[in-house]
Amino acid sequence: MHRARRDHTAAVLINGEVLVAGGFNNGAINNAELYDPSTETWTTINSMNDARGEHTISVLTNAKVLVTGGLGYRGFQNSTELYDQSTGNWTRMG
Repeated sequence: MHRARRDHTAAVLINGEVLVAGGFNNGAINNAELYDPSTETWTTINSMNDARGEHTISVLTNAKVLVTGGLGYRGFQNSTELYDQSTGNWTRMG
């Protein structure tokens, strides 16, 4: 990984890559990275809208990734975000 972190989440995507998102490093962080096991390389991708750690991550049947809750700068996060790997964008869902 390019950025040290703890209390992050990781999920295996439909294409076999691993998405690592958020966590803590001297506070909550919003950055995300993809690991490609076929090339053993890490790529930094667009950051989430909200910094969070101790959150949940789910790969949906449409290949998008839902990140929910967790802890942020001001305590508990009640927001959700959707990552679309085809566009590389995070969208706030609520």
